[in-house]
Amino acid sequence: MASPVEAVDVFAEELRRRFGATKVSFLIVDLTGKAVARLSTAGAVEEGREAERIPLFGSVYEAVIRTQRPYQEAADQGQQVIVPVTNRGDAIGLLELLLPTAPDKGVLEAVGEAAHVLAYVVIANGRFTDLYTWGKRSRPPTLAAEIQYQLLPASLSCEAAQFTLCGSLEPSAALSGDTFDYALDRDTLHISVTDPMGHDIDAALAATVLVGALRGARRAGAGLAEQAHLADQALADHNRGHATGQLLRINLHTGRAQLVNAGHPWPLRMRDGITETITCEVDHPFGLSVRVPHPYRVQDIDLRPGDRLLMLTDGMLEHHGDKVDLADMLEGTRGLHPRETALMLTSAVLDAAGGRLEDDATVMCLDWHGPQHTQRHVSSGADTRQASAARTSHP
Repeated sequence: MASPVEAVDVFAEELRRRFGATKVSFLIVDLTGKAVARLSTAGAVEEGREAERIPLFGSVYEAVIRTQRPYQEAADQGQQVIVPVTNRGDAIGLLELLLPTAPDKGVLEAVGEAAHVLAYVVIANGRFTDLYTWGKRSRPPTLAAEIQYQLLPASLSCEAAQFTLCGSLEPSAALSGDTFDYALDRDTLHISVTDPMGHDIDAALAATVLVGALRGARRAGAGLAEQAHLADQALADHNRGHATGQLLRINLHTGRAQLVNAGHPWPLRMRDGITETITCEVDHPFGLSVRVPHPYRVQDIDLRPGDRLLMLTDGMLEHHGDKVDLADMLEGTRGLHPRETALMLTSAVLDAAGGRLEDDATVMCLDWHGPQHTQRHVSSGADTRQASAARTSHP
């Protein structure tokens, strides 16, 4: 039995023997979503060297991730084959092989199945080693960033029968504690987006208290109003200032969607290609219950099959409203998976800020398919019917 650190190497060696490959590599997607790291160079970490990092934009690797389809091309020493390593829509990375001859359909299908298995190998072994976490990081994080990253869900994307979602966080120079979270139970999808006051370690510690309170309440079976109340109380009790936030709960069997808004920017909804703001009731931010004793209101929101919902933090809106029209940009994403949509929107805000944000920019993009869908009809880690198209132009 291979150790967690050697699991990918052992898997690669098996693929070399099985397919007669002269080269097998696993490339892991960077946390930024804008590069991949060739994990076969991960052994260099002990020698102080960096992993080989390849920018995704305009590359064949980006095309495979976007389309979730294999790529094949004649190379100098054989046939290059690249397939996605994905689990439930979460694009973990890529499997790249150099084969001596052009593979037939059966071999391509077998390589695709192997890549799906590799996704589970990475997920299972990632619990016991920092190797895969190291591979995802283009630079060492600050203490605040380390805390903030650990508060995010283990998988930023998720595909299910009734929905597809993805979150993206573009951190500011002095991290501001933005978080997003989601979880499934038998009947319900839970989503939250939160934004505490402050920067750096103060914001990270406030986010820790806030996310911990929300997860604890959710896992104990508390309703939306009680989750909000306990998060509010936790920040106040531990003197961690205040935070805005939005909690969403969707019944997977009926499609009923309910929301609590704690002083947070309103969500956007795109329906039939047109984007509008959902103008919900706004309650006080978390942490202010001592000064503003008022119960949180649970509101129904109109969510229909085919809708795309965007939850965001104020870092998506501040300082660049004249440069980034989010509603207009969202309307241009209908053909994109939520994974590419979320990344495109946060990247646009970063670009508008000249590459240096004053506040974290965070979005959670949800496609609601509807309660009539009860099973995923896929044979791999992604639903290719929902996948984005490859770019038509290169940088």
